[in-house]
Amino acid sequence: MQADWSKFFRRASFRLAAGQRVQLPADEGYEVAFAGRSNAGKSSAINVICDQNGLARTSKTPGRTQQLVVFDLDDQRRLIDLPGYGYAKVPVAMRKDWRDLVDGFLRERRCLAGVVLLSDVRQALTDFDRQMLDWCRSRQLPCLLLLTKADKLNRGPAGGRLQAIRHELSQLEGLTGGCQLFSSLQRQGVDEARQWIATALKAPPSP
Repeated sequence: MQADWSKFFRRASFRLAAGQRVQLPADEGYEVAFAGRSNAGKSSAINVICDQNGLARTSKTPGRTQQLVVFDLDDQRRLIDLPGYGYAKVPVAMRKDWRDLVDGFLRERRCLAGVVLLSDVRQALTDFDRQMLDWCRSRQLPCLLLLTKADKLNRGPAGGRLQAIRHELSQLEGLTGGCQLFSSLQRQGVDEARQWIATALKAPPSP
């Protein structure tokens, strides 16, 4: 029987937004980072996983947030919302700043225990998605790929996309984690995502 992690994730609270890595909490404990292209539904996923509608704020201008947003679950476990990537209207200089910020975080953060990568199920994996998957593989870091907005496709096509992408991931030798359909609107895949994240964070069982 799958554990109920809803109470654990409801503890999530905003801690800070860091424009530079030196502003982050001490590099200890366990962190899971959320990554994905702008408009992939990252903020909505964090909100539904934590069962708090306004926890991660959605920007009216996609791709403008260029900070690492930290949410505490307890004194040793955190979620990190990485800046959305790839929005065409964002100036080139700002995109470079994001890349430097995110690359540095991924390279140097020793307490990073896993990555949740979000990608719209209706679209092909982007170069950024593949770079993130390859980076996780090279660092032997587990990565959960959430195929978001699954409610936008009928069950058959959604299942077909899931199988195709799972096959693609199986070709990446050494990559660990998983791939699943996810819908913030219909709460599809929420319990499975919570279980995966809690395991990566080595969270204690809920009382």
